[in-house]
Amino acid sequence: MSRMGVSFAVLTLALTALAGQAQAAPEDKDVARLVSFGGMCVSCELSGRKLTGAKFTGANFAKAVLIGSDLRGAAFYGSNFQSADLTRADLRGAEMRGANFANANFTDARLSGIESSGANFQNATLLRVDLSSSELNGANLVSANLTKANLSNAEMNGSNLMSVNARDADFRNAELNAANLINGRFDGADFRNAEFTGAQFRGATFNGADLRGADLSNAMLGGADLSGAKGLDQDQLDEACGDGGTRLPRGLTLRSCHGDRRTIKIDLDFARAQAEAARAAAGAEKAAAAASAWAAPRPPKAPAPPKPPKY
Repeated sequence: MSRMGVSFAVLTLALTALAGQAQAAPEDKDVARLVSFGGMCVSCELSGRKLTGAKFTGANFAKAVLIGSDLRGAAFYGSNFQSADLTRADLRGAEMRGANFANANFTDARLSGIESSGANFQNATLLRVDLSSSELNGANLVSANLTKANLSNAEMNGSNLMSVNARDADFRNAELNAANLINGRFDGADFRNAEFTGAQFRGATFNGADLRGADLSNAMLGGADLSGAKGLDQDQLDEACGDGGTRLPRGLTLRSCHGDRRTIKIDLDFARAQAEAARAAAGAEKAAAAASAWAAPRPPKAPAPPKPPKY
């Protein structure tokens, strides 16, 4: 661990001990029982550490290395993990509300069952990651690499997948209502029984993608390339709309979106995610103030006045 990381860990241990939360013995080299993390630990080396149930509140772990770390059930409230390396990390059941994972590497990581409303995964590498049964409502996945990722049964309502690379990804039974799929690459992806109510498809490609049973109600397919998609039928397309730039399998037709002003309302609960991030930031400021107060040298006590002589 870097000198900064060591200092940070020591400070965190002291704070959590004062709060009565840390239970690790002094000889315990693991940091799994350090319940709460705040402050800064940029580029920390924490590979292989056991951090189950840890809470990161308003913390800055940009470029931290957590390869293979155990972060099951961890909470990341309003924290910054930009460009962090979480390759093969285990984050099953973690909460990532309002957290920043832009440019982070999650290759082969396990994230099934996470709650990540409003989280930022822009440009993140999520190659072969397991995100099954996860909550990603309103998540930012712009330009993320989701190649061969497992997103089956995931909730992705209102998520932004613009320019995403999701070739051969598994979206079976996923909810993608009001999602932005513009310019995304979904070749070979599995969308069987997925929901796309009110989703935007412009410029997206689906060569070899399986769309059997997918709900395309009020989806806007203008400019999308569905010519090589599998499992599409006319009943599905009758619920959607497109334009002259939409490419379909031979024999299928699509009504024009021109003049269609219907609005699809999906409750994405952005306000809750933003409020949680704000609370996390406020908590981080309090933790920093407490750390400064604890670490600051205290002035020496004034000498006691001499006792009067006894007669």
